[in-house]
Amino acid sequence: MANLTEAVIMRDEKIVDLGIGGMTCASCVNRVEKALKRQVFVSDAVVNLATETVRVTAKNTGSTQDDVVRQIKRVIRDAGYEPKTITRHVDDHVDTVFGVDRQFLPTLVALLLSAPLVFPMLVGIFDSNVSQRIVLSPAIQFILATPVQFVIGWPFYRSAWSAIKARSSNMELLVVIGTTAGWLLSTWLWLTASDTHVQHLYYEGSAVVIALVMLGKYLETRSKKETTKAIRALQNLQPTLACLLPDGIKRDEITTVSIGELFVGDVIRVIPGERLPADGVVVAGQSTVDESMVTGEPLPVAKMAGDRVVGGTLNGEAILDIRVTATDTKSILAQIIGMVSDAQAVKAPVQRQVDRVAAVFVPVVLLIATATFAMWWLTGASFETATINMVAVLVIACPCALGLATPAAMMVGSGVAAKNGILIKDAIALEVAQRVDTVVFDKTGTLTEGRPTVMATNFLIEDPDALAAIATLQADNPHPLAGALRNWLDVSGHGPLKLGGSAVVKNQPGQGVLLRHSVPPNGQDVLWRMGSVAWMQALEIDLAPCQDTLQNWQREGYSIALLTREQSVVAMFALGDTVRDGAVDAIGQLQKAGLSVVMMSGDNHAAAAVMAKRLGITSVFSQCLPGDKLERVRALQANKQIVAFIGDGINDAPALSAADVGIAMNSDRHGDVAMGAAGITLMRADPLLVMAALQISKETAKKIRQNLFWAFFYNVAGIPLAALGFLNPVVAGGAMAMSSVSVMTNALLLNRWKPRQ
Repeated sequence: MANLTEAVIMRDEKIVDLGIGGMTCASCVNRVEKALKRQVFVSDAVVNLATETVRVTAKNTGSTQDDVVRQIKRVIRDAGYEPKTITRHVDDHVDTVFGVDRQFLPTLVALLLSAPLVFPMLVGIFDSNVSQRIVLSPAIQFILATPVQFVIGWPFYRSAWSAIKARSSNMELLVVIGTTAGWLLSTWLWLTASDTHVQHLYYEGSAVVIALVMLGKYLETRSKKETTKAIRALQNLQPTLACLLPDGIKRDEITTVSIGELFVGDVIRVIPGERLPADGVVVAGQSTVDESMVTGEPLPVAKMAGDRVVGGTLNGEAILDIRVTATDTKSILAQIIGMVSDAQAVKAPVQRQVDRVAAVFVPVVLLIATATFAMWWLTGASFETATINMVAVLVIACPCALGLATPAAMMVGSGVAAKNGILIKDAIALEVAQRVDTVVFDKTGTLTEGRPTVMATNFLIEDPDALAAIATLQADNPHPLAGALRNWLDVSGHGPLKLGGSAVVKNQPGQGVLLRHSVPPNGQDVLWRMGSVAWMQALEIDLAPCQDTLQNWQREGYSIALLTREQSVVAMFALGDTVRDGAVDAIGQLQKAGLSVVMMSGDNHAAAAVMAKRLGITSVFSQCLPGDKLERVRALQANKQIVAFIGDGINDAPALSAADVGIAMNSDRHGDVAMGAAGITLMRADPLLVMAALQISKETAKKIRQNLFWAFFYNVAGIPLAALGFLNPVVAGGAMAMSSVSVMTNALLLNRWKPRQ
């Protein structure tokens, strides 16, 4: 079986990822895991048959990373398999000989040698007389079948012998016992029969079984390459070279360097149509960047000085100079690839159950095959008939499909999710998400934009200097409400404003800002203030003219800023968070799907209740600190609810970790912390992706159930039929090969999935 070309990745001193060559079934998985877990320096080992990889968690014994890797490789080799390295990029090159895929060449030879053997049998279905006339002589059958059995089939013997040495069993052992029995029986009948032209031999059964098993493995390998297409596509987005500006200033001195030579702080130039070599911040230039590979959003995003950009995204129409903020393995693209790979490496709970079944499956099949032989022979059947039925049982029982059923679906599901801006951190999150019945949103940054906006204004006095006073008061104020007021001035079309004369601004922490303005030409001082209602009340400013509006806005949960000149209120501003685009539709989708939706917020009860009403949510918890969110999630779980928590900031990390499924929404509010605590990450701030994440989870779980059904169906139905003599080895071999192919093909159908709106 062809091996996935891979290399070692040490993500930290305790985690080692390696490729494994030679695995063929769930029994192989179980054998490698047992061999590794017996080692004193290994705390855990998880093997993935679909990707032919193993993730080993090694104890920190003081050994160097290289020593740990060497020890793991030896254990894998002693178990009868070949440790491989994992390259950063998966090679799609197909090695050919005379135009034929080198991997397929032994299979092709086996099929060509088997064809003359099986042809008379196929003709016999329609005309037995013609079949008898064209049957090959025993000597020719022997010459055709023997190379298939012992030369092309040698890898089966090698793997079977490794299993025997390890006092274990695998699929190859079933194939070797079954086909060798058929070959020996045919040879014995040929050498001992008096009339060799009449005696029927079973060389075709042994040869065709090996050829079909090899064909099935080849098709599996081709299908596996399809399942890793998402990772390969992401890897290919990373450029290999970058144009470096040596000092960040002399734009005419550009050096082309490998991206591995870049350092944080370097300034690189990206010309139109090129992909960005690294994450960074634009320092010069203005262009659009296609970020669809990260966010899933198809429209290019405008970028200018100060904007963050992501390595691997595509530059649009103009040159950008970028200061590097993260390189190579630390980049967002590398983290995305790592998360997708990790999702495929972690074993789902259902797969652990399958592995336990597979551990005893092969020994049980050997017992059934022995019982089949004994039953037929003791009931008067010939030695020949008893042997053929035993061979059929051994061949039909290969547990390849059983081992591929879950990882194949998990791989394709996580890959197609990544293409739609949904990153699955681990298989457990993907499996659990399909059972979620309660969705809890943190309000700020997920359902809302996470920044204040001027929602309403009320000017009580017409003052020509009012807007200029606001601009001067808030010009250098770092408070989020000040930023909202500055944005309101810009969006309202008020150009740059400035008060004439001299102005002195003083910040009053926790209250507001005051401004002493000397008005020319007489130099008369005017005192402006802008701040909270409580501050104005403390200053005994008359709020009677604006009392009704104040009460209405307070009931709406707005933050209120008052602008005063001397002792009079000039204007009032209501500030609040705006509902994120798609939030209302997302809530409606979840509720329509029968899910309970809950909102948690650090706001006061009035503000939280108003926002919940706008969103269509009836269950809301207000004034929640990080610990409160954690306790609320645990309370829901104690009520037997399966909880998904959606957050985007540091304060959401405890709840994200405690929830059955944590879903982090990528944003500028310390989203990296939330992503680290979550099992699923939404790469763009779109609430509609929450429903999409649950949808792909359900679709993947459905494929897993379908695959397991077909895998068990082939074995449960096929073994009794073979034992009762209704299947010959050739048909059994074909059915076994098709079981693996059908499982992989069914999993690949997930590639057609699109989020339902």
